Amino acid sequence: MGTHLCKLLAIGGGGIFVTSRLERQAEDGITYLKGNAHEEQFLRAILKERIWDAIVDFMVYNTEEFRQRANLLLQSTNQYVFLSSARVYADSATPITEDSPRLLDVCTDQDYLSTDEYALTKARQEDILRQSGMRNWTIIRPYVTFSEIRLQLSPAEKESWLWGALHGKTILFSRDLADRYTTLTYGYDVARGIAALLGKETAYGEAFHITAGECHKWSELLENYLDAIEKKIGRRPKVKMLDHWVQAIGGGSMQVKWDRLYDRRFDTSKISKYIDTSTFKQTLPAMAECLSDFIDNPEFKSIHWGYEARKDKLTGEWTNISEIPEAKQKIKYLLIRCGLHK
Repeated sequence: MGTHLCKLLAIGGGGIFVTSRLERQAEDGITYLKGNAHEEQFLRAILKERIWDAIVDFMVYNTEEFRQRANLLLQSTNQYVFLSSARVYADSATPITEDSPRLLDVCTDQDYLSTDEYALTKARQEDILRQSGMRNWTIIRPYVTFSEIRLQLSPAEKESWLWGALHGKTILFSRDLADRYTTLTYGYDVARGIAALLGKETAYGEAFHITAGECHKWSELLENYLDAIEKKIGRRPKVKMLDHWVQAIGGGSMQVKWDRLYDRRFDTSKISKYIDTSTFKQTLPAMAECLSDFIDNPEFKSIHWGYEARKDKLTGEWTNISEIPEAKQKIKYLLIRCGLHK
């Protein structure tokens, strides 16, 4: 979303400044400020340079870290845009509006509430903004996004399912997730929605989820992925369907329990006052196109070899040891795959 947003805003001719921990040359109206925005000294140095027209904050904070800098951010800009998440919402039998109950407000599970799990963290940080005494903030709640570099299968990122599928291995999925409805949105369209809210005083003190208006079952999305892969490489990946994700596969248990097992449908009427959401890309063909583009130029982040070993135990398959780059990871894979280590 951030990359798309920068390019969209740069087209408009404004001065765009992006913090980066790496040295990067300015390009197409975008200036990079080298430094770690998690470090307060660096943050204060760049904020004091001027009153910024808008700050769009893609940083991920823990709750106390955000509490310590919220006022500084609000005082340094005309409009502070906070990237929250539609995961803050509780389960809902009807399409979710921005006023739908949040987990933080209605959940009674004290074990969960005692954590700073992502959905709770974002809701608590929203509350810090609401309690600040200022209203020059806008809360954005994206849900599951996809792009040419991000292709999710419920809780699994592409490194956890697509890498194996392209290497001839079986995709693991579960029936409890397959039957759930979800909403996926092209990252560029979310960026368009954010851009449409910038400079709009009517968006101050308001929250918006920016999502597609259509929803699909995860089983339908899985079939869409399989069709796209088969069309691209001439081979359809195998799928092993388990009953329950958490018990059988593990990983992301809180995310699964408190989000992915909910049906997620969204009412987009609020953001539609600022951008025509009917112009958002249709989910299924856009995801297939993104997957095809990725296969043309595959770049995976780190593969979790312990996770691969657990999956291979369930499917009876093996990963070629030569594909695992480090000796330590090779050993870890073999120990878990052979049942000698969890």
